[in-house]
Amino acid sequence: MTATLTLRPATLDEAAIRAALADVTDPEIPAISIIDLGIVHRAEIGPDGAIHVELLPTFVGCPVIEVIKSAVRERLQAFGRPVEVDVSFEIPWTSDRISPDGREQLRRSGFAPPGDLATVHCPYCDSARVAMDSLFGPTLCRSLFYCRDCRQPFEAFKPI
Repeated sequence: MTATLTLRPATLDEAAIRAALADVTDPEIPAISIIDLGIVHRAEIGPDGAIHVELLPTFVGCPVIEVIKSAVRERLQAFGRPVEVDVSFEIPWTSDRISPDGREQLRRSGFAPPGDLATVHCPYCDSARVAMDSLFGPTLCRSLFYCRDCRQPFEAFKPI
């Protein structure tokens, strides 16, 4: 006698979608997921069964938003449903949306998490003896700093 194993599909809901999106990283800062960065505004199943995701860009004209949209589609196709990814400006993204885990991931990868630019600490040695080299970093959301103690250059997220 052979036993038959019946597999029941896992329930697909917002939590499952967000868990899958935790695997999608920001292309400019691969140490942090788009979930921890706080750019996933909505994730839901539509009446048609399709997965709908709305992203909040960190800045209008974000140069990598199309790359992120493509990565979201690719990751969610594993659920075997149509996937729609849109950009929303319903509410503005702010640096307050970065999760505590995301802030720690930024720090561990050499980025000072967002905060008051007057109180930036070096992500390598935690020194407050830092100097801003440029308010404008490689992207609109980051500034360039230099640590006077460990002598490491680093980037700091601007509070937005």
